[in-house]
Amino acid sequence: MASELLLVWIALLAVPLLYHVLPYTRGGAPRWPPGPRPWPIVGNLLDLRGGNLHRNLARLAQTHGPVMMLKLGVVSTVFVSSRDAAWEAFNKYDRRIAARTIPDTRRAMAHADCSMVWLPSSDRLWKTLRGIAATHIFSPRSLLAAAQGARERAMHHMLDAFRLRAGQEVNIGHVLYHGMFDLLTNTLFSIDGQDKLRDLMEEIVGLLAEPNVSDMYPLLRVLDLQGLRRWTGTHMNRVFLVLEKIIDTRLVEGKHHQDVLDALLALMTTGKLSRREVKAMLFDILAAGTETTKITVEWAMAELVRNPGVMVVVRAEIKAALGHEKIITEVDVTKLPYLQAAVKESMRLHPVAPLLLPHLVVEEGVEIGGYAVPKGTTVIFNSWSIMRDPVAWDRPEEFMPERFLGKTELGMWGKDVKFIPLGTGRRLCPALPMVELLVPFMVASMLHAFEWQLPQGMSPD
Repeated sequence: MASELLLVWIALLAVPLLYHVLPYTRGGAPRWPPGPRPWPIVGNLLDLRGGNLHRNLARLAQTHGPVMMLKLGVVSTVFVSSRDAAWEAFNKYDRRIAARTIPDTRRAMAHADCSMVWLPSSDRLWKTLRGIAATHIFSPRSLLAAAQGARERAMHHMLDAFRLRAGQEVNIGHVLYHGMFDLLTNTLFSIDGQDKLRDLMEEIVGLLAEPNVSDMYPLLRVLDLQGLRRWTGTHMNRVFLVLEKIIDTRLVEGKHHQDVLDALLALMTTGKLSRREVKAMLFDILAAGTETTKITVEWAMAELVRNPGVMVVVRAEIKAALGHEKIITEVDVTKLPYLQAAVKESMRLHPVAPLLLPHLVVEEGVEIGGYAVPKGTTVIFNSWSIMRDPVAWDRPEEFMPERFLGKTELGMWGKDVKFIPLGTGRRLCPALPMVELLVPFMVASMLHAFEWQLPQGMSPD
């Protein structure tokens, strides 16, 4: 029995070794992207120790080039770190790289099979979900109609939470997270004060961010060695039970709230969506929307506080547009171009996803930067590095909102790939219209209601 177990372990170790050797011994094969030479078993994981991952990758790209290959365990991964290489990838091969490499935790409860985040773009369900999101959830018209008053009330509650702390050092992130979650739940199903759901989502987002050995060694996936898929499934089930109760309550009441849930239930009753798909869409919006929006607003406020000259200009613009109005509305934000430019500049320097979600090459023939990227390869775009590319940006490390003024091509929609805070192409973030609406609204509301400064003794540097 012991000898049999030993043979199993030898096999498990030998296969990863083959993964490392084969790419470098294929006679006559196109040249693969360069990169640091991988170690047996661990690949290039040791090259990424310490510090922020996106910064480490940008550092390696300075040595190996803007298109480089690393082994994350045994998984071949190509990282793209420049504007020009990203342009080539998205403009020539968007369809061929539009699938996703699915992290193992997202397979819990078969969630990846009904999630527009993880389904392949060629899948019919993905196209259906994406169309519903664009038409019924995230279109500007839908957002303005969906519980706008409730969202604005949630914003006022968040500002009240700041007022209770006036004159004190404030943990902006903590208050923002609670406020952002209330904004989202009001938009989705006209309910605030969902403390249980908020706590569950906060836990699950933390789980989803954990590095997982199953993603680096797919042969070990069945063992779920860290238990992350099992724990994710347990937490997701609890979230789905809460969502199930919200759906049942709405159906029993029969009331219309003009929110996202109304739109989804109308589609469900006509057979265009299943109940499982409705819950999956609500889960994805809550999981992706709360933490990411909170971080985006927090970085924008941080940049404004440490650039007081810019903050003076933004506050003057708000005062000129609103006069003596005490309350700012979502519509008012459209009158504030400099504020919106400041938000974009903050997103350029501090993208909420420094590494875009992983793409998967599904067809042969992809070449980026003169290198072959074979079918089955994971491709990850370092948006942090791309949006600081000195070839594409003048003085890229500086906070300069003026660079966005009057530049309609530099919108959040990723038409110019040097600015892709939320991705581009087929996998552009479907919630982008919500980000365009809520982030400037939150920042403007906070600046309109209070004067902000660094704690005493802290320098902008």
